[in-house]
Amino acid sequence: MKIKLAIAGLSVLALALGGCSDDPSGSPSNPPSATLNTNTISILIGSSGQAETDAVKKAAADWSTLSGIPTEVIVASDLNQEAAQGFASGQPADLLYVSTDSLAGWTANGSLEAYGSKLSNLSDFYPGLREAFTIDGTLIAAPKDFSTLALVINTRLWEEAGLSDADYPTTWEQLESVAAKLTTDGRVGLAFGAELQRVGVFLAQNGGSVVANGTATANSSANVAALTYVQNLVSSGSAAFAADIGAGWGGEALGKELAAMVIEGNWITGAMSSDYSDVAYKAVELPAGVQKGTLQFTNAWGLSADGDNKDNAIKLVEFLTSTDQQLAFAKAFGVMPSVISASDGYRAQFPQMSAFLLGADYAQNLPSATGVAATIVDFNSTLGQLKDSDPKALLDAFQTNLEAALG
Repeated sequence: MKIKLAIAGLSVLALALGGCSDDPSGSPSNPPSATLNTNTISILIGSSGQAETDAVKKAAADWSTLSGIPTEVIVASDLNQEAAQGFASGQPADLLYVSTDSLAGWTANGSLEAYGSKLSNLSDFYPGLREAFTIDGTLIAAPKDFSTLALVINTRLWEEAGLSDADYPTTWEQLESVAAKLTTDGRVGLAFGAELQRVGVFLAQNGGSVVANGTATANSSANVAALTYVQNLVSSGSAAFAADIGAGWGGEALGKELAAMVIEGNWITGAMSSDYSDVAYKAVELPAGVQKGTLQFTNAWGLSADGDNKDNAIKLVEFLTSTDQQLAFAKAFGVMPSVISASDGYRAQFPQMSAFLLGADYAQNLPSATGVAATIVDFNSTLGQLKDSDPKALLDAFQTNLEAALG
């Protein structure tokens, strides 16, 4: 089934229907009006829940009211599978959510069309987000929204440990110190997932990365030192991987007070509100090693190469990534705007989320080249044993796998 959605703006109609002239000859200075393509624009989304579904559908309906172009939003149960089926059939959704993991493969096989240079609001996207969806210097798709990681603190436990706002850690040494003070029987000071998607912040803070300019750099001296720091932190007993303290993820560890601090993304707010509403918390920027560092996670609006209404679909993307609409999405389901013009409004509406937004200035993207996702899964499978492993050996194995994936 072809999956449809639409959006543009009044300017679309002005351009498409305008230009009419009393001169029946239609001179070059007053050409005849173009025929407006009113085909339904389709969008395939992988929704986080009803709030996101409702918000996208409302945005689509609002744009349809402005443009007169019909839209249809379909929520996928398995977005990658349903997108692949659409591409293979030649009947794909006009627009669809695209993850950084899927971008390279779908671009290489011709499923996605690069349209970034056609966006009127191109310069408004955060540079790091544009980088996430750029291949060989070409921006493939518009960043939809994003999240970063920050240090999320249980404020009651913080105060009970005799700590104040002045004690929020800004260095690794301070992080070690407060984690130790917050550790008691049955609770660690700090918890995070045993995965690159969390541990990677320490690599970034030490000036490292796992891929730089298309080259694998996983076993760099900076990364070895950073992973050794994490090993020492976990071995000290003041920090732990979430699974080792009986938590499925950082939000559960914080909510159940199995940890006083966690490294998590801004999506934690939804879980804390719905599942642990009695737990007070605050998010602050992650402490720096040799520099500030965090990770960011993002999706984009992909444009199908076989779509039949591409010009209007791009206008739809411009509407969806406009300042007001980005703030509406933030209010509806907790994402952060991908455009800089919405940053002041976001901070004003959600001051408690400022630490996450500040991370946009220095956040790293995880590598997204074809085949790299599998190497990250393999690396994550070894991190749980970090306490009893050689950090360099783990990174050497990761390096080997990355080099093979990157060719």
